[in-house]
Amino acid sequence: MSNAMSYASDGAMSRVQTRTLFSQTMWYVAATAGTFTLGAYLGRNMSYSLIWVWFLAALACLFGMRATVRQAPTLTVPLLLGFGLLMGIATAPTLVYYASTDPAALWRAGGATALFIMGFGTVGYTTRKDLSFIARACFIGLLGLIVAGIVLIFIHIPGADILYSVIGLAIFAGLTAFDFQRLRRGNNATDNPALMAASIFLDALNVFLFFLRIFGRN
Repeated sequence: MSNAMSYASDGAMSRVQTRTLFSQTMWYVAATAGTFTLGAYLGRNMSYSLIWVWFLAALACLFGMRATVRQAPTLTVPLLLGFGLLMGIATAPTLVYYASTDPAALWRAGGATALFIMGFGTVGYTTRKDLSFIARACFIGLLGLIVAGIVLIFIHIPGADILYSVIGLAIFAGLTAFDFQRLRRGNNATDNPALMAASIFLDALNVFLFFLRIFGRN
């Protein structure tokens, strides 16, 4: 009887911890989206030639988060917010371009991204099947997609742009589902709310940019 009560108590605590992890992570995602919006506003007049400077600075924040999560955890959240701000500045010229030439593409991409993340996030959060193998395959696919993107900068292939975006969406469907499954399972040291928020924010940002390429391809 006492063992059963202990088991029930542990299960209840696990559910509480899961809800806490989920709520903290989603708050961090929202805060990062807020600093991203601020960065996009601040960088609205920035030259395209400076995009890579801000992008590399954002990556430095991301790697800094992984270094501080154990040694200096109080710095992790400020780095997350800085990451969102810098990504907003880096993305600002692209957003300004679409806002001036095809604003409808921005709204369509935003709506499609919300439905995409909600749908595949729900699948990942509720499924009982381990999605780790899908995440590994998607990561390898992402590396291949990055290489293909570099090649497409120098070589024009008819129809490659839309195919690139569709493949990217397929890859991030798997990564989004996996990240939300981690929210439910959250049982190891790497499942820090700030780190997971950065991962989910990157999922959403990449999905948004892929949809933007599709809806604004004309």
